[in-house]
Amino acid sequence: MATEIRVPTLGESVSEATIGRWFKKPGDTVKADEPLVELETDKVTLEVNAPASGQLGDIVAKDGETVEPGALLGSIVEGGAGEAPKAAKEPAKEPAKAEPAKAEPAKEPTKSSAAAYGNHGEAAPSGQARPAGDHGPAVGRIAQESGVDPSSVQGSGKDGRVTKGDMLAAVKGGGAAAPAPAPTQIARAPSAPDDASREERVRMTKLRQTIARRLKDAQNTAAMLTTFNDVDMGAVMSLRQQYKDIFEKKHGTKLGFMGFFTKAVIQALKDVPAVNAEIDGQDLVYKNYYHVGIAVGTDKGLVVPVVRDADTLSIAGIEKAIAGFGRKARDGKLSIEDMQGGTFTITNGGIYGSLMSTPILNAPQSGILGMHRIEERPVVRGGKIEARPMMYLALSYDHRIVDGKEAVTFLVRIKEALEDPARLVLDL
Repeated sequence: MATEIRVPTLGESVSEATIGRWFKKPGDTVKADEPLVELETDKVTLEVNAPASGQLGDIVAKDGETVEPGALLGSIVEGGAGEAPKAAKEPAKEPAKAEPAKAEPAKEPTKSSAAAYGNHGEAAPSGQARPAGDHGPAVGRIAQESGVDPSSVQGSGKDGRVTKGDMLAAVKGGGAAAPAPAPTQIARAPSAPDDASREERVRMTKLRQTIARRLKDAQNTAAMLTTFNDVDMGAVMSLRQQYKDIFEKKHGTKLGFMGFFTKAVIQALKDVPAVNAEIDGQDLVYKNYYHVGIAVGTDKGLVVPVVRDADTLSIAGIEKAIAGFGRKARDGKLSIEDMQGGTFTITNGGIYGSLMSTPILNAPQSGILGMHRIEERPVVRGGKIEARPMMYLALSYDHRIVDGKEAVTFLVRIKEALEDPARLVLDL
């Protein structure tokens, strides 16, 4: 008797995964719940555990192949010699039969997350035509109802196929075709022979492909603008220095700067709700909740886990949540759920030494705050020049939603809260 190994549900808006690597070979003994295969999605890397004990039978999905939720990966044979019974091999045809009926989630174009990001699947290479009518029934139905020609829409599905999400985005955009492929998809000129021998070609991971696509999509879609301010971090640094030991002893986590910034951001979002909104077709959706994404760099790329309902947490609660995400990111244990639903993002380039930057929006959010390194600079205080620990702040925002006055006001609110931390306690 054989037990099938199938792709689990990958999470909201995730329609496919790539086989990273198998940890076992056919014939190897496996234990129940032992990791068998690594899957890469465009949000996270996850492991599929053995559903039963026995021996690994045939491997149906090889390394590098793209699979959908529910697809057969292989089988486990009870007490066998590593070869799956005939019945276990036959279901390998099932994903191919079911594939045309699978439709992309309707909300795919407007959902946001950590890590997580945008449309899924490979875009068609530049200049490659998609076969006429090569799409699912959902796409055909939307085309019939809306009059939008699928051939005029840039597909984001496998091999450039147009998905239901692509069609819905085109309909909301007035039937216009989706933005052209990012420049990274344009074929590069061949290198000179002497140079080519010294080059190394490495395939982009699913996560890196999605980061590249979403960043370019954000630039193509949003009317993105950045405004700057600076903040005197002296008060926060003094408070942190005074209480960091007591704080860590009581709460079991270090007192950093991110708790203060998150609290300041939430107060500013309440004062300027447009920065916590997003565009959905011809509507503006104002979020009356505060799920703050914290950008975290990993060896596989940038991910953005989300501190949900951050307005209900204390500074200690925020610091604990961020520390937990940091550990999970380092261990590769972040889940898709950890990176979904963010309404605003904070990114800290200062930990790498950045003095100033213009962060790119985490679409469909309308704002992202960039923190930078703290350095002593001469400033005027009471008519005298003093050296103060200053940080540049950058707010990139979608000018379609947020006016310049609102953007400047938002940064001023953050500056006021950080330069007088008592405001965070008194909710001023």
